[in-house]
Amino acid sequence: MKRSFSFKRSRVAVMVGAALAVASVAELGAHDFWIEPSVFRPKVGALVGLRLLVGQNMLGDPVAREPEAIKEFVSQLGTGRKPVPGRDGGDPAGILRVDAAGLLVVGYQSVPRPVELTPEKFDQYLGEEGLDEIRGLGDRAMKRGRATLELFARCAKTLLLGGGAPLNAADGDHALGLTFEIVAERNPYTTAPGQDLPFVLTYQGRPRANALVVAISQKDPTKKLSARTDRQGRVAFKLPIGGAWLVKAVHMIPAPPDAHADWQSFWASSTFELGDANVR
Repeated sequence: MKRSFSFKRSRVAVMVGAALAVASVAELGAHDFWIEPSVFRPKVGALVGLRLLVGQNMLGDPVAREPEAIKEFVSQLGTGRKPVPGRDGGDPAGILRVDAAGLLVVGYQSVPRPVELTPEKFDQYLGEEGLDEIRGLGDRAMKRGRATLELFARCAKTLLLGGGAPLNAADGDHALGLTFEIVAERNPYTTAPGQDLPFVLTYQGRPRANALVVAISQKDPTKKLSARTDRQGRVAFKLPIGGAWLVKAVHMIPAPPDAHADWQSFWASSTFELGDANVR
């Protein structure tokens, strides 16, 4: 899905649009956004590059580090949290050192960015991302035949297994406080293909019910798995093969009146490497 950049509703909107015109064209022109580490199972003491990628089917273009685009970029091991450093304009966008063994949770959230979509592209996008509620509400812009103005924010995570197998439940995934967030309720690195791997989806810390969640394998991205969350925001997959996976979801709300846009969307993702078949 191709998106063209435009944001011309008011003097304020023009200023915002000009400030964000340096945004990657690739980032505005594709669905998915995720963090791809240089290695999912680093040794203690190793340096890990964290690339921000945008694309489809786990094939993407890099997004360089832009300080003005970052709302949060952090890593957490246990209860210790620290910012992810990186070079401005650099790819990978972040570099971290693994200080200890355990499950390392990395999270990135962007500031909202504007995009303009034709009525046809917007309707197609709503269908592809399972945003039936928005489709049901109807879009005034679409009814008037004009483009829809949207603000979108990325809320991406990746899970790394540092220094060997986790030793206790405290090494599991946990919420980082991203606006829209996917949390694995079972450690993927202690989960074998075919076993239940449950997730909880939250928006502003509360369960997000009836949201479409999609799981994509890097080895076979054409065979996607999808399901909707229950009332507690939970969903579970039996991922059939090991290797790198991307789990994603999209949430959309009417934009605030002062946002000079029609809608605001949040794109959550989580990447990890599923455990081997001999995991018990």
